[in-house]
Amino acid sequence: MKYELDGIEYDVFIERKNNKNTYTRVKDDLTIHVTTNYLISNKTIKKLLKENELFLRKMIAKIEEKNKKKKDFYFLGRKYDIIIIPTIDEVTLKEDTILIKSDKSFEQWLINNIKTIFKNRLDYCYNLFTEDIVYPNLKIRKMTSRWGVCNRKTLTITLNSNLINYNIETIDYVIIHELSHLVHFNHSKEFWKVVSKYCPNYKQIRKSLKE
Repeated sequence: MKYELDGIEYDVFIERKNNKNTYTRVKDDLTIHVTTNYLISNKTIKKLLKENELFLRKMIAKIEEKNKKKKDFYFLGRKYDIIIIPTIDEVTLKEDTILIKSDKSFEQWLINNIKTIFKNRLDYCYNLFTEDIVYPNLKIRKMTSRWGVCNRKTLTITLNSNLINYNIETIDYVIIHELSHLVHFNHSKEFWKVVSKYCPNYKQIRKSLKE
């Protein structure tokens, strides 16, 4: 069932039990839940909601305030406030704010962006190399102690998904670092020369990643 309040339609979920009384509550996703008995019709429930609109407004305002500025998030080196708005359809970046429908929708949006951005940056960095190296497979996962890993046997580079919090320059450094292992599979002077060739300020970036 739908119920319109101040020009906005809210989903109403009705649960019927052997209750004498009728109870109404608003959940964090701004859905209205009514628990009542089997004798109460939907028409009567709408009438009860109409009579309790002041209560509904207060509850909705309270939940919206609680959801507002739920947490801070860094995306490509820039800090954003994440605001949950259950009535929107898609994740939206607006100045220093990310508007999301739910945690689940934000997680999927983030996964899609990580895959696209990391793949694009790998393509870009790979094309910088004049050395004869094979284009590697790309894997992405959360890691606690490394930003990237190069497996020379499987020709696979694994990137830490948390790199999405950092700017493009930092992401590129990690990719260049791992691609350089396809040239020198060690941390010798020759290895760092390759890194420096494609990322001259790698020392500053390494330092920032350790902070």
